[in-house]
Amino acid sequence: MMTDTHPATDVATTPYLTVELFNKKHPAFPIGTLRHHIFYQETNGLQAAGAIYKMGRKVLIKESAFFAWLESGAAAGKAA
Repeated sequence: MMTDTHPATDVATTPYLTVELFNKKHPAFPIGTLRHHIFYQETNGLQAAGAIYKMGRKVLIKESAFFAWLESGAAAGKAA
């Protein structure tokens, strides 16, 4: 009998989330909107904020950096 040795992922305490998990935890951010911000990450400041990590094709969002970027006004096109 095989047992799962990996602990269950606790979305509430994970600092890095996939787009889908981020949306599940924060439904105010639709997946399409997140993907739009990720696509334009170089020009909208999201990359400079350190909020996006790519591992191959997988995209991870650093939750704390994303919200710091959002609160800075960069998401609305305002300069920080």
